[in-house]
Amino acid sequence: MGIWSLREGNTPKPNEERLDSVMFASAFADMGLAGSMLVPWEARANEIDARQLAAPRALKLLQAVWAKDKQMQWFDMQVLSQMERFFEFATVAADRDIIRQDEHGNFMIVLLDGSIAVDRVHPWGESLRLAEARPGDILGEMSLLDSGMRFSQCTSLTECQIAILSAGALDEMLSLEPLMAGNLIGLLARKLSMRLRMVSARLTESRRG
Repeated sequence: MGIWSLREGNTPKPNEERLDSVMFASAFADMGLAGSMLVPWEARANEIDARQLAAPRALKLLQAVWAKDKQMQWFDMQVLSQMERFFEFATVAADRDIIRQDEHGNFMIVLLDGSIAVDRVHPWGESLRLAEARPGDILGEMSLLDSGMRFSQCTSLTECQIAILSAGALDEMLSLEPLMAGNLIGLLARKLSMRLRMVSARLTESRRG
């Protein structure tokens, strides 16, 4: 059994055993996706030998990077302290595929420290570097929100510290902290829309070239 087989604090309290929201956790099954095709964080973490990162340090990093983001700075340290129980935190070595293109994954990550390459392989085999993620960037939220396949591959270029939010944890947040979850989902959707516009422009330029 790997160290990521059970998220710390994931055992439900008596009054939390039945959550109101299963919107995100059940979405993949609702689309007819077999459980064996889904890649949860626990499986990926064990595969890439991710190490658990202490929450106090992770929260300081998260607050520092989001304080510089005009959209995410709403989440101050007080809010992040309440949000901490829904996240997992990890350290990942360089040259690890945290997210793979075209797989089905039910988690997103926030880069806290380090650098991550975001690449997409075209059907004809050409690989295009879409971006190099910086601390504060969010990756993988599109699949978390719409249950679709991963659009790109995210590979650590250096040792990285990351925060992870799974579909189940997002459902838990919706049930227990609906205002916090609503604000987070709204901001994720806005950031995703902006990034997709930039990626679309980049792909258009690559075809012209």
